[in-house]
Amino acid sequence: MTKTLQTSVLIVGGGPVGHALAHDLGMRSIDCVLIEQNGPKTDHPKASAINARSMEFMRRWGLAENIRKTAAPEGFPHTALYCTGLNGFEIARIERPGHGGKAPSKDSPERAQRCNQLWLDPLLREAAGSHASVKIFYHCRFDSLEERSTDVLAHATLLEGHDQLTVAAAYVVDCSGGHSPIKRSFGIEWEGAEQIGYHVSIFMRAPELWKYHDKGPAALITFVDERGAWRNLVLLDGRELYRLGIRDKAAYDDPDGIDKEALFRKAVGRDDVPHEFISTARWVARNVVSTGYRRGRVFMAGDAAHLNHPASGIGLNTGLGDIWDLGWKLEAVIKGWGGSGLLDAYEPERRAVALRNVGNAQASHANDRALKPHPEIAMDTEAGARSRKEMGETILSKQTKKFITDGIALGYRYANSAIVCPDGTPEPINDISVYHPTSWPGARAPHAWVSEGQSTLDLFGRGFHLLNFGGADGSALEAALADRGAPVSSTPIDDPQIAGLYERKHVLVRPDGHVAWRGDSLPDDPVAVADTIRGA
Repeated sequence: MTKTLQTSVLIVGGGPVGHALAHDLGMRSIDCVLIEQNGPKTDHPKASAINARSMEFMRRWGLAENIRKTAAPEGFPHTALYCTGLNGFEIARIERPGHGGKAPSKDSPERAQRCNQLWLDPLLREAAGSHASVKIFYHCRFDSLEERSTDVLAHATLLEGHDQLTVAAAYVVDCSGGHSPIKRSFGIEWEGAEQIGYHVSIFMRAPELWKYHDKGPAALITFVDERGAWRNLVLLDGRELYRLGIRDKAAYDDPDGIDKEALFRKAVGRDDVPHEFISTARWVARNVVSTGYRRGRVFMAGDAAHLNHPASGIGLNTGLGDIWDLGWKLEAVIKGWGGSGLLDAYEPERRAVALRNVGNAQASHANDRALKPHPEIAMDTEAGARSRKEMGETILSKQTKKFITDGIALGYRYANSAIVCPDGTPEPINDISVYHPTSWPGARAPHAWVSEGQSTLDLFGRGFHLLNFGGADGSALEAALADRGAPVSSTPIDDPQIAGLYERKHVLVRPDGHVAWRGDSLPDDPVAVADTIRGA
């Protein structure tokens, strides 16, 4: 039998990016269908890091508090540690005081959290399924699609009953991952390093592991021996669950033959630590960006658009940024107030971000691989001590950008975007580790508290929003947008500190929180600005 559906948006792939897009569209009252080949369960750990920008998305989606409840405990340090073993020698330590906890930072109402997909995915699935406008089909395999003049016809198979599902969608968003059949059907290739390592991930339980060594709790532990940095231990819940990872081609080829006990004993350095192995998975690390993000009515997002080594913790966050950018544009076009230029802007805006993020992951991975330990690195010898000191200095100088990425999280910009109005000023400093607040067109609008518990960021999300400082009147620009059917609102702000942060008397912000236009006076042609920023 064949079941036929018609929808505005078809989402292929039910990982966190796909479910987040379904939830975002549901909040915008846009009907969509999500299909996922697997069932609604995540049983092996994947991404854990949710940066501050992604937590801002979660705040808008009503999920931030639930994520904090399921994340690592508030006081657990997000430290990155390099050592020869938990009961061996410490080589380097990078603290991340801006991560974890409930207190907002000076740059964001949210803080980065560690919430593995084991717990994040169910939250997103529940949120997506809460909307009447969202239909979800699990155990549903995507088979093929046909591009037509006014829509896309997708064919899928409901695996549990072997019935066929046909979906006619105005748009398709491919969130099906790095082996996307949709990308292959379009002949879209990867750009970058397609194979940088063969890895095995061991999911395990070791309650209060830090009580069995002197290094203290840490979120990310990299072990170094005479072979280099090829093993790591990643905190999952801050209590007892970990992912032990190794980079080893022989182990990848024969994961069942891995001596997990020996690996664990070597990492811990003692035999009396209670532990349990839960599951094992293998994967290939790649640092690549898709050569194309769009073909007609079909868009790629998340792992279908970019893949990176997970050590920098930016893969999932980059994917969430994709659909945060795409969701409002689809809404605008579907509801009729956005022009085709909005969808044209998706690829240049998001691909530039992916190139930067994946480039940082590639550099971080290369720096780890470049660590060449002395044969006595783990020994209590003069040569070993000298080697650890030199390696520690190298790690601190080169790998800080691997673990402290506030500039990547909050500082990415849509420079030269066709739907952003430049003001002729030079682009401000753009750093990997340090975020520099700016209202430069294309940048994320800065955070400031406008009232108790309300950030400027809380003003953005549904339509355009105009901030007017010092009593300035922006009604002509609002009227130009309203006349074009675009949703627009405004807020007058008299606080001089916020005015200084925003740098201009008028700042017009897109639904995704990025600055579309700014000026000390209104534009001579408000209609032209309105048409530019709505893609018309």
